[in-house]
Amino acid sequence: MPSPAPFASAAMAPLPRHRPHQLSLGPLETEILAIIWARGGATVKAIHDHILADPDRDLTQASITTVLQRLAKKGWLRRETIRQEKTRRLYRWQPTVTQQEAQALTAHQQLQSFLAVGSPDIVAAFADSLDVAELEQLDAIADRLRALREARQEET
Repeated sequence: MPSPAPFASAAMAPLPRHRPHQLSLGPLETEILAIIWARGGATVKAIHDHILADPDRDLTQASITTVLQRLAKKGWLRRETIRQEKTRRLYRWQPTVTQQEAQALTAHQQLQSFLAVGSPDIVAAFADSLDVAELEQLDAIADRLRALREARQEET
């Protein structure tokens, strides 16, 4: 079974209204986003200090700033000015989605990709390779989907 996403959580959040423009992230982007989530936001210096706490790592603040700008362009982060000095501004980078929302978005994208296969034979072959616990999990998901549909029908 594939390993969980780096921002996996036990509870599943609904899909957020805000969605990053690009969900795919590189390893350093994922690491920096995890640092920001853990801190509830961070400055370049705080991220740099965290990464350099590992003596085997070597990364410049300029490289971190570049990654932060890429994450902002992809829609994962926004920056807030927290202090302005004569020659420069100090920014705090904030996530635009929570870890749980990111997990929901990733799971949704993976499900859409899986369903796009569209072949019952391929899906059946995949399901046939699952163990009992995984099949029980699929059954629980199907039960939950049926309950949600019934609740929606009762509302109308």
